[in-house]
Amino acid sequence: MTELRHDNWIGSTYGNSWMHHWLIKILRVTDVCILYAFAYVFVVPPTMLIQKKERKAIYNYFRKRHGLSKLKAAWMTYRNHCSFAQVVIDKFAMYAGKKFKITMDGYEAFEELSKATEGFVQLSSHIGNYEIAGYSLVAKDKRFNALVFGGEKESVMANRSHMFEDKNIRMIPMKNDLSHLFFLDNALSAGEILSMPADRLFGSSKSFTLNFFGAEAHFPQGPFVIAAARRVPMLFVAVMKSGKTSYHIIIKKIPGPISQNNREKAHELAQSYVDCLEKVIRKYPLQWYNYFEFWT
Repeated sequence: MTELRHDNWIGSTYGNSWMHHWLIKILRVTDVCILYAFAYVFVVPPTMLIQKKERKAIYNYFRKRHGLSKLKAAWMTYRNHCSFAQVVIDKFAMYAGKKFKITMDGYEAFEELSKATEGFVQLSSHIGNYEIAGYSLVAKDKRFNALVFGGEKESVMANRSHMFEDKNIRMIPMKNDLSHLFFLDNALSAGEILSMPADRLFGSSKSFTLNFFGAEAHFPQGPFVIAAARRVPMLFVAVMKSGKTSYHIIIKKIPGPISQNNREKAHELAQSYVDCLEKVIRKYPLQWYNYFEFWT
């Protein structure tokens, strides 16, 4: 069987540095809801017409994974694109200095691990707006190391760096030469926090095939192999949009594996992560932002 490769999804933020610069300027003096409305009418429809593969992938997600009718799946596909537009606008709104109301569920799990001497792995996913976690989950005594997509636009990376500069956060871009692995290993050795995406394969053929929404899907082995080998705890963190100007952060500690073999431990951790991911997505079905055929 040909393995699903998630690296066929571009993954970078749409637009160039000039567009990003002016979007931030506009958002400094404009309510986000006005930009939402503009995107619903003038951005989302043409985007859906042009990006046929991405549109079909999300349509199949609603049709097959949620069992919706053809008409309902088509409507939800449009709403999903609108939801993603909101998340992108919100990201630039934060760069422009706007604030969002944040609520949390499970913060005590993060607080407990951030006070411990050992490091831990925090798992992210391409759902909701995970970047907000960097502004909200701050450990005073631990550096936060975020593994990020290496092909992201320079303007976005510059804005992130500016937002993170006083929060003890280091961004580690993923590189084709795998040099980022050196930084990941050092971070855990130093007892720091390592944040990694756990729902996409970026150039690696090593994956676990797990049941997700009643069908097989591939998830990267990397984050779980690292945690199993290092014997460090793992957190599942999702930041879901809960209102026009509010987000809800969900934090869950991944149960420790009972197996003795490292590969079996990693597999158990991956399944626990997938179980958490499915529960959150069933509650927030519109906020699934993997725009390719995810399932085998």
